[in-house]
Amino acid sequence: MSSGSSDVQVFVRVRPTSHFAQEVIRLGEDDKLIDIHLKKDENLGMVNNKRYDWSFKVDGILHNASQGLMYDMVAKSVVSRALQGYNGTIMCYGQTGAGKTFTITGATENYKNRGIIPRALQQVFKEIDEQSDRTVTVRISYLEIYNETLFDLLSTLPEVPASDTPMTIVDDSQGVFVKGLSLHHAADEEHALNLLFEGETNRIIGSHTLNKNSSRSHCVFTIHLESHSRTLSNAKYTVSKLNLVDLAGSERLGKTGSEGQVLKEASYINKSLSFLEQTIIALADRRDYIPFRQSKLTHALKDSIGGNCNTILVANVYGEAAQIVETLSTLRFASRMKCIPAESVIIERYDPVRVSKNLQREIDHLRRELAVHDNLTKRSPSSYETFTDQQITEINSQVRRYLDGTLDEIDVINLRQIQEVFYQFKILLNRQEQEVEARLRDKYKLIDKNDYTAINAAQKAGVLDADGQLVGEVDGSSFSIGLAPVSSKSNLSLSAKKSKGRKSKEQSSSSRREDAVSPAIGKDLDVASPSKTMMSPSFRELDVKESAVKEQQENMSMDTQRSEPAAREETSGPGTPPTKASAFEEFKAERGSELNRIFKENKLTLSDQRRKLKEVTERINLIKKEIDTTTQNLNVAKLEREKQGEYISDEGQVIIDEQEFSLICRLKDLKKQYRVDYDELQNLKAEVQYCQKLVDMCRQRLLKEFEIWYTESFVIPEDVQNSITADGPLRPWMIPVNKLLSLGEDDQERHDKLQQELLIEAPGSLPFNNARIKTDRKHNYTRAQIQFTPTKKKAGIITTNVKNKPPSELMAV
Repeated sequence: MSSGSSDVQVFVRVRPTSHFAQEVIRLGEDDKLIDIHLKKDENLGMVNNKRYDWSFKVDGILHNASQGLMYDMVAKSVVSRALQGYNGTIMCYGQTGAGKTFTITGATENYKNRGIIPRALQQVFKEIDEQSDRTVTVRISYLEIYNETLFDLLSTLPEVPASDTPMTIVDDSQGVFVKGLSLHHAADEEHALNLLFEGETNRIIGSHTLNKNSSRSHCVFTIHLESHSRTLSNAKYTVSKLNLVDLAGSERLGKTGSEGQVLKEASYINKSLSFLEQTIIALADRRDYIPFRQSKLTHALKDSIGGNCNTILVANVYGEAAQIVETLSTLRFASRMKCIPAESVIIERYDPVRVSKNLQREIDHLRRELAVHDNLTKRSPSSYETFTDQQITEINSQVRRYLDGTLDEIDVINLRQIQEVFYQFKILLNRQEQEVEARLRDKYKLIDKNDYTAINAAQKAGVLDADGQLVGEVDGSSFSIGLAPVSSKSNLSLSAKKSKGRKSKEQSSSSRREDAVSPAIGKDLDVASPSKTMMSPSFRELDVKESAVKEQQENMSMDTQRSEPAAREETSGPGTPPTKASAFEEFKAERGSELNRIFKENKLTLSDQRRKLKEVTERINLIKKEIDTTTQNLNVAKLEREKQGEYISDEGQVIIDEQEFSLICRLKDLKKQYRVDYDELQNLKAEVQYCQKLVDMCRQRLLKEFEIWYTESFVIPEDVQNSITADGPLRPWMIPVNKLLSLGEDDQERHDKLQQELLIEAPGSLPFNNARIKTDRKHNYTRAQIQFTPTKKKAGIITTNVKNKPPSELMAV
């Protein structure tokens, strides 16, 4: 389904400033026209052909616009169409410091100032919750292009395996993708925002004159959507992706004053943006060759600029007269971008699992129709299922008796039986050819024409002449054999070739049915190889032996794992704290014994509820199968009654027999039992979810208490512990009032209180703030670990914690 032909949409966003150059930049009343007027340079004389006026037509102008208004105008429709199956791209372009990152990402510390990406994630999951007829899977990736090198901004997550292989951009029939880029499933808005904030903390930023937090790389945040119908018979599903691109800003080195590493980064940024502009010009001119492969940026955005994609460009510009040259350059780029043609189409695919189920359902339906047709035409009942080994053996026997002449004809039942008869003919024919070939090989010695050693030996023995022909010898009491005719020799070689071809075909076709042999041949095979019943005990013994070996290996590995902490404890000094594994066992036996007991009880309750849930599920499945069987029998009974003729009572009701009546009653009872069990299943599911939540809470509480106990017991020095006691040097007045009031509250209570305040202020801010808090906690914990972990440094070597990036490139993180 096509959305119609349309060009790329362009919006211009002016950075708010108190020194807006109204005499230079004039905005149209309909917010769709920008006029640039420069003052004429009188020093050039009277004859001056230099251009001083420009007019640019765009789709919208955002001047002093809030983040919410900007999102509604630019991105809301693109996100909605992405959920319908259309690809979408929103790209921010402009001079450094013009507000591109603020537009695409926003301020992560403020919910109201969040940008396009957080708002798009909120809209995606909100519309998914409102769809009752479809299930949508959301996956997220975050790509960074830094100095023409690809980086995965989500590679620091624990579930991403470490890889030394560099990422590459690959073209295939389904579009462009980055090989090696991790793809993460997002179950809800909070999880997706966690991924966003994780990637933002890994970005490269720097500082120069125009921007203290300048992005030094291009970033592509992609939301992959896969929408399936809840109707299982519908195998068609849609796939789409929404690219949210934050381009690094173009820089004039004379204004930014960049030097060193920042200067090197600026050269890479300007070079890639120059290649991007060349690609845009080629697309706008509709040239035959488009230079997508000139840079990593243009190659990664190959299927995101026009074509089968709803593309929107946000041109971020300054409103000040000092930056008018860069503003004019940005508007020229936007005008070229607006000329690119685009025609988006819904991308539809078919689920192979659902297709196979639909085909199987159709096959079963056709089989039932054939059975009903046989009954109506009074034909003998025939099976349309795959033949069993016994039936194949019977067909093989019929074919042998037909060839021997003891059977005049083979009765035709259906098409499957005809195919099997021909197949058995083929098997017997190939077997006879093999037997003939084996007898010929036993009687004659065949010499390969390419084996010169064997030919020389045969010539020396007098079997062959100099031309390679057979030589006949005259016997005194017999006749001369002479030379074999050439025709017979060629026929023999042709027969040998045919037999070899048939032999290879027989070997490939015999793998389809190894058991399709006659009883006599089966007996020979039974003599040559052990039977299935004789083989099965040996396989069981092998399975038992393998399981015993695996169990022994697992026990050995557990023993080694247990012995390693003990060995470390023995070798560690007296002042070294114990390992967390041994300390955790001590904690569960002493201070955390009550929590551990509650945790175990909850786990037992959870396992018991899961066992009940499994039993009820199996019972419901059995009832469902019985309902299907009873319904099928009832339909057959109805067809039989309609075929024989219906009897109507005086009251106008159809008279049915006892068998059909019992089936109806049985079906009602089964459906009633099914409803009861289904209600019980729903209750058990709720109980299992509740028990699982209790187990998770107990586990978190147990681990949290253990961390507190371990820190107090082995990490915090004794003098610090004594200082915070009643007899220590610290007094209550030394502690701030807000800290003193919060001493009675734990982290969970303070977090709940903060959530209530935020919900009152902004109802939809809960996932955003939860994701931000989790990300801050994680990185605070990581920084604390790095700070307290002793590192050995050599002279002249600088260590860094950022993978594949030197510290000189990390101006600020």
